[in-house]
Amino acid sequence: MKKYEKLDQFFERVKNLGFWQRIFSWRLVQSLSYEAFEEYKNLIHLVVSSEEQLATSSNKIDLLNNDNSHIKSESVKLQSSLDISNTKLTSVETALSAHKAALASREETIKQSDKKIIEQQAELKSLKEKHTSVETMLSSAEATLASREENIKQSEKKAAEQQAELKSSKENARSLQEELAVLKEENAIFKSTENDRNQSYETKIATLGAITSQVQKEREVEKQKNLEKEIQRLTAMKETWARHQASVQEAIKMICQKHTIEYIDQVPFKGKPDNTIQISDEYIIFDAKSPSSDDLKNFPIYIKTQTESVKKYIKEANVRKDIFLVIPSNAVDVIDNFSFNMADYNVYVVTIDVLEPLILALRKIEDYEFVEQLTPEDRENICRIIGKFAHITKRKIQVDFFFTKELMGVLKKCEANLPSDIMGKVVEYEKSEKINPPREARSKQILTKELEVESETIQSSFKGLPLNENDETVPSHP
Repeated sequence: MKKYEKLDQFFERVKNLGFWQRIFSWRLVQSLSYEAFEEYKNLIHLVVSSEEQLATSSNKIDLLNNDNSHIKSESVKLQSSLDISNTKLTSVETALSAHKAALASREETIKQSDKKIIEQQAELKSLKEKHTSVETMLSSAEATLASREENIKQSEKKAAEQQAELKSSKENARSLQEELAVLKEENAIFKSTENDRNQSYETKIATLGAITSQVQKEREVEKQKNLEKEIQRLTAMKETWARHQASVQEAIKMICQKHTIEYIDQVPFKGKPDNTIQISDEYIIFDAKSPSSDDLKNFPIYIKTQTESVKKYIKEANVRKDIFLVIPSNAVDVIDNFSFNMADYNVYVVTIDVLEPLILALRKIEDYEFVEQLTPEDRENICRIIGKFAHITKRKIQVDFFFTKELMGVLKKCEANLPSDIMGKVVEYEKSEKINPPREARSKQILTKELEVESETIQSSFKGLPLNENDETVPSHP
């Protein structure tokens, strides 16, 4: 690992630190600054240790210099002692020469002098040994002095390196202190701006909380309105279902009165069907069936059960083998099967909208004196007309429900998405609008010819109108 890597990373991060990094990455910078500060403390500790080592080395150098001076003084003393010994040796050699010269003349004194000569020779030998020992000590001292001088040079070199490193460390420490002061100043500025940001954040959070509360209240109000609308819709459906039997009876009586068909109030057989008409001496039964609650899941099962319960009427004389169960138009979506073949009789599920065309189709049988006189083609035409009426009725109900669902979605989006001022204007115009569909009179027949004329008028008014941006026109149908 590189020495003082965290310190280098810290200064590199500080040099490249931007405004957004100071806001969102300050914790990383702060953590890196702690690690860099630890390395900075280690660096300071190393500088102090280097200064102590430098002081110790300086003391050792002084001691070595003192030892060197002492050795030099000892060497001088030994040199002077050696000079003295050499002087003595010279004087002894001179005296020996004198004695040798005198020996020839004085043989007698030679013997006396031999003993003295031997002693002097022994002293000379001792002096030579001392001289050799002194030379050995001097050589050793010179080697020690050379070694100590080398150590002193190395110590001086190391001390110079440590002084250079100490100088560099002091410069780095001074630079670090300056940058630390700048960072402290920036940190103070950042803390000041951070307080401002925190206050702004708290203000925005309070505003957001108020808006959230307001939105929740508005949603609760909207949910309550939707719930009330759903309750009103279910209530209206229940009321429609409750009035269904009376509505069916009233509709059948009006159709019979309009087309001069006999309506039977009291049937001449056992049982009491809801509605009975007589065509070609046959009793045709129309039973009104409606759901008992707003849960329509069990309504198909209920219809299936009723197809079996009407079997009691089939056993009676002159009762037509086709039974019609009249259901509300808003319950037709849950019915999957509209015809039931019960072997001995057939049951058909119809709505109040198809009663008139259905009864008129059944009335056509009166054109024949006996049912046996009906040709297969006539029977096929009657079945085709009834099937077409049933299909058109179901398709119309399906389309009406589809557009009702889509229009309800558009109304909900208008209430949810339109601004309150625009929505207020919309409500005002809505209150001022009124639709007046054609009214139905009891004594007035709705003629097919009038409907055809109105249809042709509408088609002619739409001819030539563009459908889209490509300027396509409404096609005319012959």
